[in-house]
Amino acid sequence: MENNYKSGFVTLIGRPNVGKSTLMNHLIGQKIAITSDKPQTTRNRIQTVYTDERGQIIFLDTPGIHKAKNKLGEYMVSVAERTLKEVDVVLWLVEPTTYIGAGEQHIAEQLNQVKTPVILAINKIDTVKNQEEILTFISAYKDVCRFAEIVPVSALKDKNTDLLLELIYKYLPAGPQYYDEDTVTDQPMRQISAELIREKALRLLNDEIPHGIAVTIEKMKERDNGIMDIEADIICERDSHKGIIIGKGGTMLKKIGTAARREIEDLMDTKVNLQLWVKVRKEWRDSELYMKNYGYNEKEI
Repeated sequence: MENNYKSGFVTLIGRPNVGKSTLMNHLIGQKIAITSDKPQTTRNRIQTVYTDERGQIIFLDTPGIHKAKNKLGEYMVSVAERTLKEVDVVLWLVEPTTYIGAGEQHIAEQLNQVKTPVILAINKIDTVKNQEEILTFISAYKDVCRFAEIVPVSALKDKNTDLLLELIYKYLPAGPQYYDEDTVTDQPMRQISAELIREKALRLLNDEIPHGIAVTIEKMKERDNGIMDIEADIICERDSHKGIIIGKGGTMLKKIGTAARREIEDLMDTKVNLQLWVKVRKEWRDSELYMKNYGYNEKEI
């Protein structure tokens, strides 16, 4: 391997819903991180790997940094903030606006305490009618933090994402290839399947319920003929939520299951028999024991 091969760790940060997971999925070229228009979609650090002839970038997609309201919230924020010190480059995604709110100020305070190079990516520029406006967004942000680079991008429409990769490589150290070329994530298939089911629930249910759900895979077993049997529990916090998730005559649960099964089949490249159950665990987001059981890293709780 040549001496100019670069590798390192890049964390994606930003307020919830700014497009971190969309960007990650786009760069990697397949769906790893779940996306939805509801906040708090990403709960664990998701590690994805981008490899080309220049080197290897390991992305950590962290939960959004925000003011915590419960144990789960505190856990998510501490994961995100700790990551800033552990990586080679911080990639901060923001919306195209000149208004810098309290959430952004809070992130800037965290970033000003670390020596890691910070690249600011102003995302969603496809939504800006007048491209000249982008300069006003850049000038609004430029003094908030000591940025190494500022780049306008559109994760959705693939604008400037090549430039973004180029800038990331510019700040990465020379280093080894940590994963082989075919690796796109260190997430186990069980975890990705659970996340895909949770994503479908987030998208199909109304706003009240989704924050209070977790998904656990109880069984994942391949038959001799290659079909994958998966049994999963959707955990919610209230009996009334259980009824809504199941839906009249089981219609909602069936919708969630059908949508999730299709994506899991695409990912695994095999037929999947998916069975879902709904269980109630009151106040699980404030219980360390439940959070451990539902796959949140106990070292970080």
